[in-house]
Amino acid sequence: MTLAEKLARDVLDAMNAGDIAAVGPLVSPDFVDHGAPPWAPQGRAGYLQILGFVTQALKIRYELHDIVAVGDKVAIRAVAHGVNAVDTLGFAPTGKPYAMDTMHFYREAGGVLVEHWGVRDEISVLWQVGALEPPKPVGFGLEN
Repeated sequence: MTLAEKLARDVLDAMNAGDIAAVGPLVSPDFVDHGAPPWAPQGRAGYLQILGFVTQALKIRYELHDIVAVGDKVAIRAVAHGVNAVDTLGFAPTGKPYAMDTMHFYREAGGVLVEHWGVRDEISVLWQVGALEPPKPVGFGLEN
């Protein structure tokens, strides 16, 4: 197991345990989260703030499916399980659970994680919680 993989696994484990403070020593002070919303603060403090919101308000817990590490980089495929319990996108919370496919990429340098890229299937969350109606299939002989 590479150091990058160990650090990334430790981040997910800390998030799933609700122990965001444990993530602090795993990331650099000038950590860059390329997957964060544009308004989110950067650096270690900003990353911990976002993770706190994700785990506390959105009730996110990760189910790890794949992890691939080479050198200083690690890629993770996971499902984020959460609950629509807060108004974050302009619609009232439904209280419904959801499962969101995610991909995460981290880069390690100097013994800590220094960058993160995240890709999330957020539109499927809107469908699952009833905030957006799924599109009706057109073409391919699927319409009825």
